[in-house]
Amino acid sequence: MSYQALARKWRPREFSALVGQDHVVRALTHALETGRLHHAYLFTGTRGVGKTTIARILAKALNCVGPDGQGGVTAAPCNVCAACTAIDAGRFVDYIEMDAASNRGVEEMTQLLERAAYAPTNARYKIYTIDEVHMLTNHAFNAMLKTLEEPPEYVKFILATTDPQKIPVTVLSRCLQFSLKQVPPAAIVERLQHVLGNEGLGATDAAPLRALAHAARGSMRDALSLLDQAIAYAGGVPTADTVRQMLGAIDSSILVQLLDAVADGQTERVLRLADEMAERGLSFSQALRDLAAFLHRIALTQAVGSAAEDEPDAAELARLAGQMAKEQVQLYYQITLHGRNDLAMAPDEYAGFTMTLLRMMVFAPEVVPAAAGKSAALRASGPLRTTTAGARADRGDPLTPTLSPEGRGGNTRADRGAERDVPPLPRAGAERRDVPGRDSKTPPLPRAGEGGGEGAEKKPAGSDGSWPELAASLPLTGLAREMALRSELVSREGDHLHLRVPVKALADGGNVERVRKALSDRFGRAVRLTTETGATNGSTAQARSDQARAVALQEARALIEGDPVVRELRERLGATVDPSSIRPVKE
Repeated sequence: MSYQALARKWRPREFSALVGQDHVVRALTHALETGRLHHAYLFTGTRGVGKTTIARILAKALNCVGPDGQGGVTAAPCNVCAACTAIDAGRFVDYIEMDAASNRGVEEMTQLLERAAYAPTNARYKIYTIDEVHMLTNHAFNAMLKTLEEPPEYVKFILATTDPQKIPVTVLSRCLQFSLKQVPPAAIVERLQHVLGNEGLGATDAAPLRALAHAARGSMRDALSLLDQAIAYAGGVPTADTVRQMLGAIDSSILVQLLDAVADGQTERVLRLADEMAERGLSFSQALRDLAAFLHRIALTQAVGSAAEDEPDAAELARLAGQMAKEQVQLYYQITLHGRNDLAMAPDEYAGFTMTLLRMMVFAPEVVPAAAGKSAALRASGPLRTTTAGARADRGDPLTPTLSPEGRGGNTRADRGAERDVPPLPRAGAERRDVPGRDSKTPPLPRAGEGGGEGAEKKPAGSDGSWPELAASLPLTGLAREMALRSELVSREGDHLHLRVPVKALADGGNVERVRKALSDRFGRAVRLTTETGATNGSTAQARSDQARAVALQEARALIEGDPVVRELRERLGATVDPSSIRPVKE
């Protein structure tokens, strides 16, 4: 016996089995029970929400005669009489379904209207269902106007479309219009559980069904088709892992790691995660879609104040909502949407995905200090801020950390007496006088002991710190600069430098050549540069910069904690200092 797809096998056969369209069912049920039957109905909505299904149930309700053959129009067709079974089987002579996508001309419409003049053969009503009616030509619409307005009393028209904007107003005004909604994910999950139970597959966890429901995007037919595919893919009851693999969906834990790395400015970690996703064959387009959905959930959590406790990632969602600023979430969301739209124009999906994440890091919200002459200032990037950067700059006010009085739901700003100079962020390679050979025309390569010949001994290099300082001083930008800052000098043999790069993507493309050219220009002679991929041990310019930043941040927090005004605000108003709002910035 041939297999029947779940979407066809479990198509609702009565109004009570419809999911997510209660407003339409209620109106049609009352109309059938009271005999207030219109001559033309128009059902609109996206694919797979039940337009054709409702049309067939309505046709059965109008022509059902009951199990005993004596019944009349009913809101609950029996599904056992000759009319009901014939309509379900698609062989009822007085129920005509026409696809306007392939029968869109005036000739086909004229033939249909000519047959409408004849009484039904063996039914109460002759019913014409025209699917995708918006595909009809203007001449076809004009040909049906008169019959659609005043059809014979035994004729009913049921029109269905996914694009009602293309239907002429003259046709819309002659129909009773019902707009079908997208089916909510919770209703889809409940229906899929019912189908699995009746298919003999038993109960399953709601997580994989929830993933299928979200992937269906409001379409019950798509959800059933995806369930069919998931059962075949898993060889039985679908699980969360099999559904995720089938859909190419991204685990929320990866999204959390990406957002943590982006928010912390960890470029190396971001690119490493992207490499892992590429190795696993995950869809970067789907990853951006899932990232946008996750950011939307974070924004909702920030607005409502709590995450859904039944979600498996509720704890991480609440943590990110508390750590990230609202404007930061909004910016990341917009960048994600633009990145997904631009994915088709990127050299490849990997490049488009990584550029989207790098764009998030480059355009992270940052308040520029306005107090000129200060050695440093603080950047307020916490979730609560009452003053914009522009307003502070206009007043010339120095920035202060975010202070949140408990129970007040707002911010308390320290007065000018709380201003403190915070040590500036040390720059990698700031002591330029220590860079070897800066004043000579042909400075030596990094590493003491300049033998420099072809037969020079191959020794470990970089321990004296000359390479990190040199890498920070090279006139590079973009990924080439990231490669120089994050690489480690493994060895030097004459004019040949061998670097270890932590992320493979940094050594791809023309980055190696750009670094080599910058080195050659710096030393006035050709330099050969080779790379390998592997973990570095900390002898990099970026590692030194991160260490200096951590020290400066610790000193800044100590200054704020010890400030007398801050202590007074704590004692009198119960204010607290948000540690994440304190950031050391350059002069």
